Amino acid sequence: MLEMLQYEFMRNALLAAVLVSVACGIVGTFVVTKRIVFISGGITHAAFGGIGLGYLLEVNPVITAIPFSVLAAVGIGLLNEKIEISEDSAIGILWSVGMALGVLFIGLAPGYAPDLFSYLFGSILTVPVWDLWLMLLLDIVIIFVAWFFFKELQAISFDEEYAEIAGVPTRLVYLTLLAVVALSVIVLIRVVGIILVIALLTIPTVIVKRFSCSLRRIMLWSTVLAAVLTVFGLWLSFRLDVASGSTIVLVLAAAFFVSLIFKRKLVAEAG
Repeated sequence: MLEMLQYEFMRNALLAAVLVSVACGIVGTFVVTKRIVFISGGITHAAFGGIGLGYLLEVNPVITAIPFSVLAAVGIGLLNEKIEISEDSAIGILWSVGMALGVLFIGLAPGYAPDLFSYLFGSILTVPVWDLWLMLLLDIVIIFVAWFFFKELQAISFDEEYAEIAGVPTRLVYLTLLAVVALSVIVLIRVVGIILVIALLTIPTVIVKRFSCSLRRIMLWSTVLAAVLTVFGLWLSFRLDVASGSTIVLVLAAAFFVSLIFKRKLVAEAG
């Protein structure tokens, strides 16, 4: 591990691993509890339109992906409500439109998109300092929203109908949750890419949720677990000289299967 710290790009990668873990732990808890993993996938792929727009405008694609993802997230919620189409249909529409726009914008952009592959499959080893500051800023926004709207987010995550009866502005809170999911997607893209974001957003929370029912504890331990597994995956990819994003996801998947075995063993001993 100490050998990794000799290189600046590895130090940046470790910082990125910690920063993405915050988004994973907080937002992933609400995504899994609310059961909106598929919606998160739609937002993630719609973000590709923002990536393509960045190439077209010749600016940092992460910058343009932020408003694009947030608008896509809000669009999913509004399409379901205003036009009265099913949520999965709204997701499918924005998913395909976002990807199509991304391909179109990249095709119209001058020159060649040299690091496009990193946005699709992640490249934590090439995260620049600027992106680290952006990740930190987005994490602060996510923490702020989760802290000040925790009760409302908790209410709609467990029982949206009861929350509405209790006076919670469920539609506004739900749209806020989707917007926060969009921000978390931007944080995660540089680490594991658009294709693999859902694994990092859901697996740590799914593991912790099997051992705890407290939302606050799930958020805390999901963040810790995501940090540990992401750093371990980064170290493993460094040692084996393989793709970092894929290695991190495979480490997460392995941890999930280990948790299944461990949980069954606990249940058997208790019985």
